[in-house]
Amino acid sequence: MSGAVESLRAAVERIILDPKYHDVLAVVKGARNGAVYGAKVRFPHALVMIMLFRSGTIREKLWLIFRATKTHARNLAKFATIYKATCMLLKNYGSTPGKEGPYDSFMAGLLGGYIVFGQRSRSGKISSVNQQIVVYVFARVVLALARLAVKPGYGLTGISEPNKSAAISHYAWPVFASVSWAMVMHLFHWHPAELQPSLRSSMTYIYANADTWDGLRNFVWHNK
Repeated sequence: MSGAVESLRAAVERIILDPKYHDVLAVVKGARNGAVYGAKVRFPHALVMIMLFRSGTIREKLWLIFRATKTHARNLAKFATIYKATCMLLKNYGSTPGKEGPYDSFMAGLLGGYIVFGQRSRSGKISSVNQQIVVYVFARVVLALARLAVKPGYGLTGISEPNKSAAISHYAWPVFASVSWAMVMHLFHWHPAELQPSLRSSMTYIYANADTWDGLRNFVWHNK
C-alpha cells in the first residue's frame, strides 16, 4: 500500500515539476493560495469583531464568522485564478507571444477586479467584505503612488529631485496622518452614515459611547 502511494506521489511530482505545465499549475496554486490566505486573514478578524461587537445568539455569530471567512477566501481565490489565467493568456497569445507585456498585470487586475470585486448582489448591495478588501488595496495603492511620485528617477518632475524628495518624504507622513484623522473625525461627527459600517461601529464604541454612563458599572466595567 505504501509503495503504491509513493509511486502515485512520484508521478504527481513529475507532473507538477514539468516546465511545460508550469503556467497552468501556477493558476491552480494561485487559487489555492488565495483561498488559504483569505481564510487566515478573515477568520481571526471576523471572530473578534463579530463576537465583541455584533448582537445575536452564538449560533448566529458563528454563521456570520463562517460566511465572512468563506466570502473572503472564495473571492481571493477567484481573483487569483482570473489574474493568473489572464496573465498566462496575454503572455502566450498577446502581441509578443512568449513574452510578458508591460501592461499585462494591469489588464489582468482590471478584469479580475471587475468580475470579483466590482459586482453587486441581486439586491443591489455591495458586499461588506469586498468593500473592506478594495478599500485596503486602494489605501496601499495611494501610499505606493505617493512614494513613487517622489522617487528619484521615477517620480514627478520638480518633486523627485534627490533633495526635494528627501524633504517631502520626511514631512509627508506627519501631514498625511494628521489630515487623515482630522477628516475621519469630521466625517464621523457630521456624516457618520457615509463611513464604512465597521469603522463607524468602532468609532461609536470609542468616542460616542464615551459621553454616556449612569453609574460605575457602565463607566468602568461595561460600555453600556
